[in-house]
Amino acid sequence: MSPTLLAAAPPALPHTDSDTQLLVAVLLSIGAIVLLITRLKLHPFLALTLGSGLLAAVAGVPFDKLLSSFSTGFGATVAGVGLLIGLGAMLGKLLADSGGANTIADTVLARSENRALPWAMALIAAVLGLPLFFEVGVVLLIPIVLLVARRGNVPLIRIGIPALAGLSVLHGLVPPHPGPLVAVDALKADLGVTLALGLLIAVPTLIVAGPLFARVAERWVGPLEIPKATAPEETARPERTPSFGAVLATILLPVVLMLGKALADVVIDDPKAMVQRVFDFVGSPLIALLAATLLGMLTLGRAAGFDKARISETVGRSLGPIAGIVFIVGAGGGFKQTLIDVGVGNAVSEWSSKWHISALLLGWLIAVLIRLATGSATVATITAAGIVAPLAADMSSTHAALLVLAIGAGSLFLSHVNDAGFWLVKEYFGMSVGQTLKSWSVMETVISVVAIALIMPLSLIV
Repeated sequence: MSPTLLAAAPPALPHTDSDTQLLVAVLLSIGAIVLLITRLKLHPFLALTLGSGLLAAVAGVPFDKLLSSFSTGFGATVAGVGLLIGLGAMLGKLLADSGGANTIADTVLARSENRALPWAMALIAAVLGLPLFFEVGVVLLIPIVLLVARRGNVPLIRIGIPALAGLSVLHGLVPPHPGPLVAVDALKADLGVTLALGLLIAVPTLIVAGPLFARVAERWVGPLEIPKATAPEETARPERTPSFGAVLATILLPVVLMLGKALADVVIDDPKAMVQRVFDFVGSPLIALLAATLLGMLTLGRAAGFDKARISETVGRSLGPIAGIVFIVGAGGGFKQTLIDVGVGNAVSEWSSKWHISALLLGWLIAVLIRLATGSATVATITAAGIVAPLAADMSSTHAALLVLAIGAGSLFLSHVNDAGFWLVKEYFGMSVGQTLKSWSVMETVISVVAIALIMPLSLIV
């Protein structure tokens, strides 16, 4: 974890002793955020900022204390997550512009029969989904899905759902995606443990929500005409492309380094040992992603024939589109810190002990409600993590990681018309609103329910 995140937090904001007032403050602030995003179409950054102000005002907090709390949460979150988002965007852009994504798709599909195509698409999406944001992954994958459906004469939904499921599962459950990273930071969970357990949960979840559910969705939606507007033949590719092995090694490098750190922590368990210190350094998310990005400049950029100026231009162009994501995540961190400092977390901890409800289930339910209301998986993850953060204080590293995954699973529940991803999928596949609800929306719900159904019994074992 970065030194910034280890810096001393500001004194807790003075808060009321009335649990009722705190509950009203939370409900009003979240309700205001929902209305500002969904009705007034205000940018989530501004909505979260205003929601933090309303929360503090209703809870009776002086505004000078509010500013200190919000800015501290904003800064700590951007310091811990913003750098990783930037590095992930650079690696994703190199992967896209070099033709590396197409290399993986072409290699896997060339070795797959028609019956295995849904499984192949799920595998491709999962591999590409490791370093890519969901929206970027959709833009990269959908043209490939359309091409495969046309060439193989396969129903679009049969291979489209597994591809979308692969991207969505990785987006909600596996770091270094923004949602899981923010939850790891808020709950002080171990990133390596979260990554390992996230992959463990992601595999069976992807199987159920991808290739298996695709058979059901295909019957519900019916035949779809394959859109031609995004045909991959119309997309210019580099004359040279990186090899399959080089692309795969580059994508998996940060995962291997972070898992290596987690394994060293378990096997060696001696912070003073040189081997563990080395693994702790190279397995930190910042170093792991930085190493993958630098390696990608060679294995992806240079392999595609890019000169130094072209590589620099590619990396630079990657940062503009993710500025909004960084600000939303930062504002979410400020809202989370305000929730904690007014005493909401402690109150939730007391309520949950009275209700005798599992912290994992509580985190999932809160994330589900916010996801349904705002349509944003990131906002749902940030807010839910802030509310249940005190519950993770006395948890083992394993259970804290499972709480991160429970919140991530809840944040994927039932994407509908207030989610930008809903419209992205609808337009790319040329479906009606009803068809999108029957396929994409139900798929997201299946992911959420299957994931929490796996997480709850796993918490009793590990």
